[in-house]
Amino acid sequence: MIKVLEGVRVLEHGTFITGPAASMLLADLGADVVKVELPGTGDPFRAFKGGLYSPHYQTVNRNKRSITLNTKQAADLEKFDALVKDADVYIQNFRPGFAEQIGAGFERLHGLNDQLIYCAISGFGATGPAAHRPTYDSVAQAASGYLRLLVNPANPRVVGPAIADLVTGFYAAYGILGALYEREKRGKARKVELSMFEAMTHFNLDAFQHLFSANEVMGPFSRPSVSQSYVLECSDGKWIALHMSSPEKFWQGLATAMERADIFQDERFASRQGRIDHQEALIEVMRPVFLQHERAEWCRRLEAQDVPYSPMYTTAEVPDDPQARHLQLFVEAEHPVVGTFRTVRSPVSFDGQRPLEVTAPPVLGEHNEELSQGWKPRGASHKENRK
Repeated sequence: MIKVLEGVRVLEHGTFITGPAASMLLADLGADVVKVELPGTGDPFRAFKGGLYSPHYQTVNRNKRSITLNTKQAADLEKFDALVKDADVYIQNFRPGFAEQIGAGFERLHGLNDQLIYCAISGFGATGPAAHRPTYDSVAQAASGYLRLLVNPANPRVVGPAIADLVTGFYAAYGILGALYEREKRGKARKVELSMFEAMTHFNLDAFQHLFSANEVMGPFSRPSVSQSYVLECSDGKWIALHMSSPEKFWQGLATAMERADIFQDERFASRQGRIDHQEALIEVMRPVFLQHERAEWCRRLEAQDVPYSPMYTTAEVPDDPQARHLQLFVEAEHPVVGTFRTVRSPVSFDGQRPLEVTAPPVLGEHNEELSQGWKPRGASHKENRK
Protein backbone atom coordinates (compact mmCIF):
# COMPACT_ATOMS: atom_id res chain seq x y z
CA MET A 1 0.00 0.00 0.00
CA ILE A 2 1.40 3.37 -1.04
CA LYS A 3 0.80 5.99 1.66
CA VAL A 4 1.05 9.26 -0.21
CA LEU A 5 0.31 11.27 2.96
CA GLU A 6 2.66 9.34 5.23
CA GLY A 7 4.17 11.72 7.78
CA VAL A 8 1.18 14.10 7.74
CA ARG A 9 -0.31 14.41 11.23
CA VAL A 10 -4.00 15.16 11.54
CA LEU A 11 -5.77 16.03 14.79
CA GLU A 12 -9.53 15.51 14.47
CA HIS A 13 -12.02 17.00 16.93
CA GLY A 14 -14.99 15.71 14.96
CA THR A 15 -18.40 14.27 15.74
CA PHE A 16 -20.99 12.43 13.68
CA ILE A 17 -19.93 12.49 9.99
CA THR A 18 -18.48 15.58 8.30
CA GLY A 19 -15.30 16.05 10.36
CA PRO A 20 -14.64 12.33 10.87
CA ALA A 21 -15.22 11.65 7.15
CA ALA A 22 -12.71 14.32 6.15
CA SER A 23 -10.01 12.90 8.41
CA MET A 24 -10.77 9.32 7.36
CA LEU A 25 -10.18 10.24 3.72
CA LEU A 26 -6.79 11.63 4.72
CA ALA A 27 -6.09 8.53 6.83
CA ASP A 28 -6.92 6.32 3.85
CA LEU A 29 -4.11 8.10 2.00
CA GLY A 30 -1.65 7.38 4.80
CA ALA A 31 -2.00 10.35 7.17
CA ASP A 32 -1.61 9.67 10.89
CA VAL A 33 -4.98 10.70 12.33
CA VAL A 34 -5.62 11.12 16.05
CA LYS A 35 -9.27 11.48 17.03
CA VAL A 36 -9.92 13.58 20.16
CA GLU A 37 -13.04 12.47 22.06
CA LEU A 38 -14.76 13.25 25.33
CA PRO A 39 -14.01 10.77 28.14
CA GLY A 40 -16.80 8.31 28.83
CA THR A 41 -19.00 9.01 25.81
CA GLY A 42 -16.75 9.92 22.91
CA ASP A 43 -18.13 10.79 19.51
CA PRO A 44 -21.97 10.69 19.83
CA PHE A 45 -22.07 8.47 16.74
CA ARG A 46 -20.48 5.68 18.81
CA ALA A 47 -23.72 5.06 20.72
CA PHE A 48 -26.20 5.16 17.82
CA LYS A 49 -26.98 1.44 18.15
CA GLY A 50 -26.12 0.95 21.81
CA GLY A 51 -22.63 0.49 23.21
CA LEU A 52 -19.77 2.60 21.92
CA TYR A 53 -18.96 0.93 18.59
CA SER A 54 -21.99 1.40 16.33
CA PRO A 55 -21.89 0.74 12.56
CA HIS A 56 -22.49 4.48 12.11
CA TYR A 57 -19.27 5.25 14.00
CA GLN A 58 -17.31 2.53 12.21
CA THR A 59 -18.24 3.93 8.80
CA VAL A 60 -16.06 7.06 9.03
CA ASN A 61 -13.46 6.26 11.69
CA ARG A 62 -11.14 3.56 10.35
CA ASN A 63 -7.36 4.03 10.19
CA LYS A 64 -7.34 6.37 13.23
CA ARG A 65 -6.22 6.49 16.85
CA SER A 66 -8.41 7.67 19.72
CA ILE A 67 -7.48 9.75 22.75
CA THR A 68 -9.98 10.98 25.33
CA LEU A 69 -9.54 14.57 26.47
CA ASN A 70 -11.79 17.17 28.04
CA THR A 71 -10.08 20.37 27.01
CA LYS A 72 -12.09 22.37 29.55
CA GLN A 73 -9.84 20.76 32.16
CA ALA A 74 -6.32 22.16 32.50
CA ALA A 75 -4.47 18.84 32.50
CA ASP A 76 -6.25 17.60 29.40
CA LEU A 77 -5.84 20.95 27.65
CA GLU A 78 -2.09 20.66 28.21
CA LYS A 79 -2.07 17.22 26.54
CA PHE A 80 -4.19 18.58 23.71
CA ASP A 81 -1.79 21.49 23.20
CA ALA A 82 1.14 19.08 22.97
CA LEU A 83 -0.60 17.27 20.12
CA VAL A 84 -1.47 20.56 18.40
CA LYS A 85 2.16 21.67 18.43
CA ASP A 86 3.19 18.59 16.44
CA ALA A 87 0.17 18.44 14.13
CA ASP A 88 -0.04 19.45 10.47
CA VAL A 89 -3.83 19.64 10.30
CA TYR A 90 -6.63 20.25 12.80
CA ILE A 91 -10.25 19.47 11.89
CA GLN A 92 -13.41 20.40 13.79
CA ASN A 93 -17.09 20.44 12.83
CA PHE A 94 -18.58 22.33 15.77
CA ARG A 95 -21.19 25.05 15.61
CA PRO A 96 -19.56 28.47 15.13
CA GLY A 97 -18.09 29.73 18.41
CA PHE A 98 -17.97 26.39 20.23
CA ALA A 99 -14.33 25.65 19.41
CA GLU A 100 -13.33 28.86 21.18
CA GLN A 101 -15.25 27.75 24.29
CA ILE A 102 -13.16 24.58 24.60
CA GLY A 103 -9.77 26.13 23.83
CA ALA A 104 -9.67 24.97 20.22
CA GLY A 105 -10.32 28.20 18.31
CA PHE A 106 -8.20 29.15 15.32
CA GLU A 107 -6.33 32.05 16.91
CA ARG A 108 -5.29 30.05 19.96
CA LEU A 109 -4.17 26.97 18.03
CA HIS A 110 -2.39 29.01 15.38
CA GLY A 111 -0.54 30.73 18.20
CA LEU A 112 0.69 27.34 19.36
CA ASN A 113 1.62 26.17 15.86
CA ASP A 114 1.83 28.71 13.05
CA GLN A 115 2.25 25.91 10.49
CA LEU A 116 -1.05 24.29 11.45
CA ILE A 117 -3.71 24.03 8.76
CA TYR A 118 -6.99 24.64 10.59
CA CYS A 119 -10.19 23.27 9.05
CA ALA A 120 -13.56 24.43 10.40
CA ILE A 121 -16.72 22.77 9.08
CA SER A 122 -20.10 24.29 9.91
CA GLY A 123 -23.72 23.85 8.88
CA PHE A 124 -24.48 27.22 7.27
CA GLY A 125 -21.20 29.10 7.61
CA ALA A 126 -19.41 30.96 10.40
CA THR A 127 -21.42 34.17 9.92
CA GLY A 128 -24.77 35.27 8.54
CA PRO A 129 -28.45 34.98 9.48
CA ALA A 130 -28.45 31.15 9.43
CA ALA A 131 -25.05 30.57 11.06
CA HIS A 132 -26.60 29.70 14.42
CA ARG A 133 -28.97 27.03 13.13
CA PRO A 134 -28.39 23.34 13.95
CA THR A 135 -27.72 21.47 10.72
CA TYR A 136 -27.84 17.81 9.79
CA ASP A 137 -27.81 15.98 6.48
CA SER A 138 -31.42 16.46 5.36
CA VAL A 139 -31.36 20.14 6.36
CA ALA A 140 -28.36 20.83 4.12
CA GLN A 141 -29.85 18.80 1.28
CA ALA A 142 -33.08 20.78 1.51
CA ALA A 143 -31.42 24.19 1.77
CA SER A 144 -29.28 23.54 -1.31
CA GLY A 145 -32.21 22.47 -3.49
CA TYR A 146 -30.82 18.96 -3.79
CA LEU A 147 -33.51 17.22 -1.76
CA ARG A 148 -36.16 18.35 -4.25
CA LEU A 149 -34.30 16.30 -6.87
CA LEU A 150 -34.58 13.12 -4.80
CA VAL A 151 -38.09 13.22 -3.36
CA ASN A 152 -40.87 11.67 -5.44
CA PRO A 153 -43.77 14.17 -5.44
CA ALA A 154 -46.25 11.29 -5.47
CA ASN A 155 -44.83 9.92 -2.21
CA PRO A 156 -42.89 12.74 -0.54
CA ARG A 157 -40.47 11.42 2.04
CA VAL A 158 -36.73 11.63 2.63
CA VAL A 159 -34.92 8.75 0.94
CA GLY A 160 -31.40 7.40 0.72
CA PRO A 161 -28.23 7.65 2.79
CA ALA A 162 -26.49 10.69 4.26
CA ILE A 163 -25.29 12.54 1.17
CA ALA A 164 -24.62 16.05 2.46
CA ASP A 165 -22.54 14.83 5.40
CA LEU A 166 -20.22 12.71 3.25
CA VAL A 167 -20.04 15.23 0.42
CA THR A 168 -18.99 17.91 2.89
CA GLY A 169 -16.31 15.58 4.26
CA PHE A 170 -14.97 15.09 0.74
CA TYR A 171 -14.87 18.83 0.09
CA ALA A 172 -13.11 19.40 3.42
CA ALA A 173 -10.43 16.85 2.55
CA TYR A 174 -10.10 18.47 -0.88
CA GLY A 175 -9.56 21.89 0.72
CA ILE A 176 -7.05 20.50 3.21
CA LEU A 177 -5.03 18.82 0.47
CA GLY A 178 -4.86 22.13 -1.40
CA ALA A 179 -3.72 23.89 1.77
CA LEU A 180 -1.07 21.23 2.43
CA TYR A 181 0.28 21.71 -1.09
CA GLU A 182 0.47 25.48 -0.68
CA ARG A 183 2.18 25.19 2.69
CA GLU A 184 4.75 22.86 1.13
CA LYS A 185 5.39 25.22 -1.79
CA ARG A 186 5.11 28.63 -0.14
CA GLY A 187 5.19 28.05 3.61
CA LYS A 188 1.73 29.55 4.21
CA ALA A 189 -0.63 27.69 6.56
CA ARG A 190 -4.24 28.51 5.79
CA LYS A 191 -7.51 28.36 7.68
CA VAL A 192 -9.86 26.17 5.63
CA GLU A 193 -13.57 26.93 6.08
CA LEU A 194 -16.65 25.39 4.53
CA SER A 195 -20.23 24.62 5.40
CA MET A 196 -22.63 21.82 4.53
CA PHE A 197 -24.83 24.39 2.77
CA GLU A 198 -21.97 25.54 0.55
CA ALA A 199 -20.79 22.00 -0.17
CA MET A 200 -24.22 20.70 -1.16
CA THR A 201 -25.00 23.77 -3.26
CA HIS A 202 -21.80 23.20 -5.22
CA PHE A 203 -22.58 19.48 -5.47
CA ASN A 204 -25.91 20.54 -6.98
CA LEU A 205 -24.07 22.56 -9.64
CA ASP A 206 -25.81 20.90 -12.60
CA ALA A 207 -29.23 22.09 -11.45
CA PHE A 208 -28.01 25.65 -10.92
CA GLN A 209 -26.27 25.74 -14.30
CA HIS A 210 -29.54 24.72 -15.96
CA LEU A 211 -31.28 27.48 -14.01
CA PHE A 212 -28.76 30.17 -14.95
CA SER A 213 -28.15 29.09 -18.54
CA ALA A 214 -31.62 27.93 -19.64
CA ASN A 215 -33.95 29.21 -16.91
CA GLU A 216 -34.90 25.59 -16.25
CA VAL A 217 -35.87 24.47 -12.76
CA MET A 218 -34.96 20.80 -12.61
CA GLY A 219 -37.13 18.25 -10.80
CA PRO A 220 -36.62 14.66 -9.67
CA PHE A 221 -37.27 13.25 -13.16
CA SER A 222 -35.43 15.88 -15.21
CA ARG A 223 -32.05 14.21 -15.47
CA PRO A 224 -33.32 10.59 -15.62
CA SER A 225 -35.44 11.67 -18.57
CA VAL A 226 -32.56 13.31 -20.46
CA SER A 227 -30.08 10.55 -19.60
CA GLN A 228 -32.71 7.91 -20.39
CA SER A 229 -32.28 6.01 -17.13
CA TYR A 230 -34.59 3.20 -16.08
CA VAL A 231 -35.15 0.68 -13.29
CA LEU A 232 -37.22 -2.36 -14.18
CA GLU A 233 -38.48 -5.38 -12.26
CA CYS A 234 -37.74 -8.87 -13.55
CA SER A 235 -39.81 -12.04 -13.23
CA ASP A 236 -37.94 -13.20 -10.11
CA GLY A 237 -38.70 -9.98 -8.23
CA LYS A 238 -35.17 -8.68 -8.72
CA TRP A 239 -34.48 -5.36 -10.43
CA ILE A 240 -32.19 -4.12 -13.18
CA ALA A 241 -30.99 -0.62 -14.08
CA LEU A 242 -30.39 0.82 -17.54
CA HIS A 243 -28.66 4.07 -18.50
CA MET A 244 -29.19 4.42 -22.25
CA SER A 245 -27.59 7.87 -22.70
CA SER A 246 -27.59 9.23 -26.28
CA PRO A 247 -25.90 6.72 -28.64
CA GLU A 248 -28.53 5.16 -30.87
CA LYS A 249 -26.66 1.83 -30.89
CA PHE A 250 -27.61 1.23 -27.26
CA TRP A 251 -31.31 1.44 -28.11
CA GLN A 252 -30.84 -0.85 -31.07
CA GLY A 253 -29.15 -3.34 -28.73
CA LEU A 254 -31.92 -3.03 -26.16
CA ALA A 255 -34.59 -3.59 -28.80
CA THR A 256 -32.78 -6.75 -29.88
CA ALA A 257 -32.46 -7.97 -26.27
CA MET A 258 -36.16 -7.30 -25.73
CA GLU A 259 -37.08 -8.92 -29.07
CA ARG A 260 -39.03 -5.76 -29.81
CA ALA A 261 -37.54 -4.25 -32.96
CA ASP A 262 -41.00 -2.81 -33.64
CA ILE A 263 -40.60 -0.33 -30.80
CA PHE A 264 -39.09 2.24 -33.16
CA GLN A 265 -42.12 2.08 -35.43
CA ASP A 266 -43.94 4.05 -32.74
CA GLU A 267 -43.14 7.69 -33.55
CA ARG A 268 -43.07 8.50 -29.83
CA PHE A 269 -39.99 6.31 -29.43
CA ALA A 270 -38.33 6.63 -32.84
CA SER A 271 -35.90 9.39 -31.80
CA ARG A 272 -33.94 10.37 -28.71
CA GLN A 273 -36.09 13.46 -28.15
CA GLY A 274 -39.22 11.41 -28.56
CA ARG A 275 -38.06 8.96 -25.92
CA ILE A 276 -37.26 11.85 -23.59
CA ASP A 277 -40.64 13.48 -24.14
CA HIS A 278 -42.54 10.21 -23.73
CA GLN A 279 -40.46 8.41 -21.10
CA GLU A 280 -43.46 7.49 -18.98
CA ALA A 281 -45.16 5.83 -21.95
CA LEU A 282 -41.94 4.01 -22.80
CA ILE A 283 -41.68 2.68 -19.27
CA GLU A 284 -45.18 1.27 -19.59
CA VAL A 285 -44.10 -0.55 -22.75
CA MET A 286 -40.87 -1.91 -21.24
CA ARG A 287 -42.26 -2.93 -17.87
CA PRO A 288 -44.25 -6.03 -18.97
CA VAL A 289 -41.42 -7.12 -21.27
CA PHE A 290 -38.89 -7.24 -18.41
CA LEU A 291 -41.35 -9.15 -16.26
CA GLN A 292 -41.07 -12.05 -18.71
CA HIS A 293 -37.56 -13.19 -17.66
CA GLU A 294 -35.40 -13.47 -14.55
CA ARG A 295 -32.70 -10.90 -13.89
CA ALA A 296 -29.86 -13.26 -14.77
CA GLU A 297 -31.35 -13.80 -18.22
CA TRP A 298 -31.69 -10.06 -18.77
CA CYS A 299 -28.07 -9.56 -17.72
CA ARG A 300 -27.00 -12.17 -20.27
CA ARG A 301 -29.06 -10.59 -23.05
CA LEU A 302 -28.06 -7.00 -22.32
CA GLU A 303 -24.37 -7.79 -22.03
CA ALA A 304 -24.48 -9.65 -25.32
CA GLN A 305 -25.86 -6.50 -26.97
CA ASP A 306 -23.41 -4.12 -25.20
CA VAL A 307 -26.22 -2.24 -23.43
CA PRO A 308 -25.24 -0.09 -20.39
CA TYR A 309 -26.87 -2.00 -17.51
CA SER A 310 -26.36 -3.33 -14.02
CA PRO A 311 -28.29 -5.51 -11.65
CA MET A 312 -29.86 -3.17 -9.10
CA TYR A 313 -28.17 -4.84 -6.18
CA THR A 314 -29.04 -4.74 -2.54
CA THR A 315 -26.04 -3.92 -0.35
CA ALA A 316 -25.84 -7.60 0.61
CA GLU A 317 -25.35 -8.64 -3.03
CA VAL A 318 -22.43 -6.34 -3.92
CA PRO A 319 -19.61 -8.25 -2.13
CA ASP A 320 -20.36 -11.34 -4.24
CA ASP A 321 -20.24 -9.49 -7.55
CA PRO A 322 -17.38 -10.93 -9.67
CA GLN A 323 -15.99 -7.49 -10.49
CA ALA A 324 -16.04 -6.46 -6.82
CA ARG A 325 -14.12 -9.63 -5.98
CA HIS A 326 -11.62 -9.00 -8.78
CA LEU A 327 -11.00 -5.44 -7.57
CA GLN A 328 -10.67 -6.62 -3.94
CA LEU A 329 -13.13 -3.89 -2.95
CA PHE A 330 -13.85 -5.37 0.46
CA VAL A 331 -11.06 -5.71 3.02
CA GLU A 332 -10.83 -6.70 6.65
CA ALA A 333 -8.62 -6.42 9.71
CA GLU A 334 -8.50 -7.92 13.18
CA HIS A 335 -8.91 -5.79 16.28
CA PRO A 336 -7.91 -7.19 19.70
CA VAL A 337 -11.15 -6.03 21.33
CA VAL A 338 -13.86 -5.93 18.63
CA GLY A 339 -12.62 -8.80 16.47
CA THR A 340 -12.95 -8.85 12.68
CA PHE A 341 -13.62 -5.50 11.05
CA ARG A 342 -14.76 -5.60 7.42
CA THR A 343 -15.13 -2.54 5.23
CA VAL A 344 -14.87 -1.06 1.74
CA ARG A 345 -11.33 -0.08 0.83
CA SER A 346 -10.38 3.32 -0.54
CA PRO A 347 -11.13 3.42 -4.29
CA VAL A 348 -7.82 5.15 -5.15
CA SER A 349 -4.84 3.06 -6.28
CA PHE A 350 -1.33 4.38 -6.90
CA ASP A 351 1.02 2.80 -9.45
CA GLY A 352 -1.23 -0.22 -9.67
CA GLN A 353 -1.15 -0.93 -5.94
CA ARG A 354 -4.57 -1.27 -4.35
CA PRO A 355 -4.96 0.07 -0.79
CA LEU A 356 -5.73 -3.28 0.86
CA GLU A 357 -4.42 -2.47 4.36
CA VAL A 358 -6.85 -1.10 6.93
CA THR A 359 -6.98 -0.74 10.70
CA ALA A 360 -10.25 -1.04 12.57
CA PRO A 361 -11.83 2.07 14.10
CA PRO A 362 -10.42 2.55 17.59
CA VAL A 363 -12.35 1.83 20.75
CA LEU A 364 -12.83 4.89 22.93
CA GLY A 365 -9.50 6.10 24.33
CA GLU A 366 -7.64 3.13 22.90
CA HIS A 367 -4.45 5.13 22.44
CA ASN A 368 -4.50 7.25 25.60
CA GLU A 369 -1.28 5.77 26.96
CA GLU A 370 0.45 5.79 23.60
CA LEU A 371 -0.27 9.51 23.15
CA SER A 372 -0.09 10.63 26.79
CA GLN A 373 3.24 12.39 26.35
CA GLY A 374 2.75 13.82 22.89
CA TRP A 375 2.57 12.70 19.31
CA LYS A 376 4.29 9.45 18.43
CA PRO A 377 4.08 7.19 15.39
CA ARG A 378 1.37 4.53 15.60
CA GLY A 379 2.40 1.76 17.98
CA ALA A 380 5.58 3.51 19.17
CA SER A 381 6.73 3.51 22.79
CA HIS A 382 7.61 6.74 24.53
CA LYS A 383 11.33 6.19 23.83
CA GLU A 384 10.64 5.95 20.10
CA ASN A 385 9.14 9.40 19.89
CA ARG A 386 10.86 11.02 16.93
CA LYS A 387 10.63 14.37 18.62
